Amino acid sequence: MDNETSELRWGVEQRLEFIEFRLFWEGHVNRSDLMEQFGVSVNQASTDLNRYIGFAPDNMVYDKSARTYVRGPAFKSQFLEPDASRYLAQLLSVADGILDREDSWIADLPPFASAPTPVRGVNPVTLRSVVGAIRRSEAIEVKYQSLSSPEPRWRWIAPHAIGFDGFRWHTRAFCLTDQAFKDFLLSRIIETRGTKLSEVRPDADADWNEQVTLEIGPHPALSDTQAMVIALDYGMKGGKAEIKVRRALLYYALRRLGLDTDPAARKPKDQQIVLLNRDVILGRQAQAEEQ
Repeated sequence: MDNETSELRWGVEQRLEFIEFRLFWEGHVNRSDLMEQFGVSVNQASTDLNRYIGFAPDNMVYDKSARTYVRGPAFKSQFLEPDASRYLAQLLSVADGILDREDSWIADLPPFASAPTPVRGVNPVTLRSVVGAIRRSEAIEVKYQSLSSPEPRWRWIAPHAIGFDGFRWHTRAFCLTDQAFKDFLLSRIIETRGTKLSEVRPDADADWNEQVTLEIGPHPALSDTQAMVIALDYGMKGGKAEIKVRRALLYYALRRLGLDTDPAARKPKDQQIVLLNRDVILGRQAQAEEQ
């Protein structure tokens, strides 16, 4: 089976994944679904459905009354491991306007909404310039507005990665002015101009390349029942969960999880989780800030 599926063309395999996605999440799929999603002909859609049956005959059966294929009772994924994160990411992408509703693989979108976040003014030309510099291992001159200066200043940076702090996008780059690796918010890059070859190696950015592990657990002041609920929320096992994060993103991760302050500063029901290896993590963070 694995050898057969690995030899499929990418387009065919994607359509088979789509069939499986619809069967798992919607419980049914038919030719018109494939035709609308991929723009294929009736014959091609029929071929794809028959090909899928050939690979997984127990996964779907034809319901004559509904005139559609429905998920079989012995359904077992063959092409696409069911992933709640992928499903929810599609909902969020539609909500944020990143993905058009018709491009989503979800046939019947459930009512949904998300907490609004401010739109970040990232200029697409700026992003293109930064990404191009990363790909070509170049330094790029940017006009950057920082909080520490009243007026934007031109400076040379050598970007090597793109980062997201949960709210804002930035580029991780070596600042030739300050001679240090830093985060530069893409929304604060007002203009770009010349580029030049960079000799700065991405592996020299120790904070970016080193990962630290956050060990989180339920707040100790919660009741046993409350702690059990929090453990379910965060997928904890044995009373804790581990979250790996690049050291360069540690500050953002702690802030986003509400772990950047003393747990005693908030009510247990509001704090919910605590950093079990707090001394180790905060020690590393302080060490990084001194460097």
